[in-house]
Amino acid sequence: MRVAGIQLEMADRPKHEAIARAMEAIDRTPAADLVLLPEIWPSGFFCFDRYEPDAEPLDGPTVQAFRAKARERGCHLLMGSFVEAREGGRFNTTVFIGPGGDVLACYRKIHLFGYQSEEARLLTAGREVVVVDTPWGRTGFSTCYDLRFPELFRRMVDQGAEVFLVASAWPLARIEAWRLFNRARAHENLAFLISCNCAGQNAGKLYAGHSMAVDPWGKVLAEGSQNGEVVTAEIDPRAAAAARSEFPALTDRVLRA
Repeated sequence: MRVAGIQLEMADRPKHEAIARAMEAIDRTPAADLVLLPEIWPSGFFCFDRYEPDAEPLDGPTVQAFRAKARERGCHLLMGSFVEAREGGRFNTTVFIGPGGDVLACYRKIHLFGYQSEEARLLTAGREVVVVDTPWGRTGFSTCYDLRFPELFRRMVDQGAEVFLVASAWPLARIEAWRLFNRARAHENLAFLISCNCAGQNAGKLYAGHSMAVDPWGKVLAEGSQNGEVVTAEIDPRAAAAARSEFPALTDRVLRA
């Protein structure tokens, strides 16, 4: 299975230009079974004044455009996240699209970031842990700050997840924590973790880049630089079940939620 994380180079640009650039980046990406984009890339995570004007519903033009692009490319597409307008508030919503253009899953970020950030004030936290069946096995979703909360990943494992997909806008200031959590969440759950992080900067904040593909033993199979680029990896989804069979730490758990 080939995965490709498009580590978009962020800048202070209007939403329509960001969407056009993301579309072009997908078109330039070599064929892959799964393509990923990062967190709140249409506006920029730190552009809090744009959350409300840039918000749109799940059936709005942005998601519709990427549904068509997934269908055109014939791949699974993690569209990354955008500010979703829906009844009950505004959400940081990640959309997972199938090769036929169908929306297969939506994950609304559970852990909203409040440290030097307006996300927790402006948006509503999701409540649902999301795990779905895919051709490569049960797959769970998280977003950026969620990486700091291992209980979410164990909840996904309890729902059968063997692969974690992470859309992120992790800042450069905490790059070492990013590297640590990517590897830890994969290894402690004996699962693949594939993350796609923003690069570049906007609103005066630098992003870390360093998108990753990590195997169930915590080995980094691919890692990006700090710059905008496409990070690719070949993974064997069967390796998660093999690792769990060889080293049955998950079945040795005593304390469970």
